[in-house]
Amino acid sequence: MTSRRALVIGGSLGGLMVAHLLRSIGWNAVVFERNDEELASRGVGLGTHPQLIAILRRAGIDFDDSMGITPPRGVCLDRHGRIIIEQPMARTLSGWSRLYRALLDALPADAYRFSKRLTRVEQDADGVTAIFADGSSERGDLLVGADGVRSTVRAQFLPEVQPVYAGYVAWRAVLDEADVPPSLWREVVDLYAFCLPEGEQLISYPVPGRDNDTAVGRRAYNIIWYRPTDAATLADISTDAEGRHHAAGIPPPLIRPEVIARIKADAKRLMAPQIAALLELTTPFFQPIYDLVSPRMVFGRVALAGDAAFVARPHAGAGTTKAALDAACLADSIRDAGGDLAAGLKRYEHKQMPFGKALVEVNRQEGAYLSAQIKPKADRTAAELHRDLGAVLHAHIARSEQIGEIVANHGLTGLY
Repeated sequence: MTSRRALVIGGSLGGLMVAHLLRSIGWNAVVFERNDEELASRGVGLGTHPQLIAILRRAGIDFDDSMGITPPRGVCLDRHGRIIIEQPMARTLSGWSRLYRALLDALPADAYRFSKRLTRVEQDADGVTAIFADGSSERGDLLVGADGVRSTVRAQFLPEVQPVYAGYVAWRAVLDEADVPPSLWREVVDLYAFCLPEGEQLISYPVPGRDNDTAVGRRAYNIIWYRPTDAATLADISTDAEGRHHAAGIPPPLIRPEVIARIKADAKRLMAPQIAALLELTTPFFQPIYDLVSPRMVFGRVALAGDAAFVARPHAGAGTTKAALDAACLADSIRDAGGDLAAGLKRYEHKQMPFGKALVEVNRQEGAYLSAQIKPKADRTAAELHRDLGAVLHAHIARSEQIGEIVANHGLTGLY
């Protein structure tokens, strides 16, 4: 009997996990990636949760100590670099490229196709067809849109659903251990470190190095700096030296030098000197922060997964975990429905819609203080004017417990 075929649009972590888990239930799942080359060099740090680790193992990825780094303590550093709050922690921090490499290597080579930019989807009672910009097409029984926040699949079926800017950006940087002075590295390597100047938030932590290695001397350090940024300023920093505005996100090499210089100067003014020194050694880039909630996830033989369906702000570090849970729920729902694909997709949507909405809302609440900074002070609530630094640190350290509660409340514990 010929296995049923799934077309997975989007070759990032979400698409790879969908492919692996559909293949685990007997489907012939093939991934179609719009880019011309592997994506491993594009990612930075990534937080893990027990649910993600368990689902990776379901997909055949043995998540061992080499997959991440677990700093022993979380700290808040003041402007002078002194530790003002400290709590023990046991959260493993990995790297986007580390997981991407493991998932891609475990997939048959002919199940991952590059240079496949989707233009539209057509479907009928017997199947679904993906039509690509190169003129080719692929036929399958199911199409999964796992193509991220700017999903082409979602745009066809829900053109009115657009990402909503949250009012701040995440400046990001990653440094190889070999490029950091040893004395500075020793100061930060064991820290999940926060800097919390008024109205802003910076988190930094060690991750696997560019070669995906966690051995001493080959690690890396990841920095995420959330900065309130109004629409006019965002438009300015998203404009390159030639005057071209990149509304969907400016490629890092095109960020103007004066914008980079300004962020480094602000780091010296606002941040702990250890963190400012690290940023000085890098060329940081930024990502605008968005929310997105889809009113549906299934359209006949087409399903959305991961960021194509819901985009939660990154404070919970659960975007990849959400994508993993989507992939597991999709595979289990289809398997449990036997040969009734429509029933399986209906169950998938019924389970994952409320979970996606809940995760978006939790992260909105987490980021409300940052979003409020672009409002006049007179219009802010008490919580938007002041924050408890200890509570911020504790929330991040206990994040896996919070994610676990959301998962349990929505009946998803059976997925891992």
